[in-house]
Amino acid sequence: MTETPTSTTPATPVFPPGRYGHRRDARRRRPWLVAGLAVVTLIVGALVSVRLYKNYGDPAYDAQVVNFTDIADDGLTLRFRVTIPDGGQATCVLRARAKDGATVGTQELPVSDQPGDGATAVTHRLVTTAKPFIGEVLRCRPAG
Repeated sequence: MTETPTSTTPATPVFPPGRYGHRRDARRRRPWLVAGLAVVTLIVGALVSVRLYKNYGDPAYDAQVVNFTDIADDGLTLRFRVTIPDGGQATCVLRARAKDGATVGTQELPVSDQPGDGATAVTHRLVTTAKPFIGEVLRCRPAG
């Protein structure tokens, strides 16, 4: 004896009309949109990387604060060492901050390479608008 199926099951479920809302149609895929967004993201990332490297990434112009002394209401004396390629010049950005973190003085200082071990020692009086708490060298970059 063989069995004969009496009903077939449909590929998609069948719901009573008007009971469960409207079924969505399958969305059309847009691979070009995903590829376009990926390309734009890569381009923007590359531009940001280049910009940050120009501002902060050149290891040939590295500065380190040695100390800051003579703190007064109108300024401080900042001593720092900067590595400059032989015969080169740099422009260093100095900043003084108050105890609350507010910037009370900034200045760009040109620095020339001095013969020796490659690190140039600089001592500079940074004038401020209020009593400073700390002196910093934000960055040094090629002059010009």
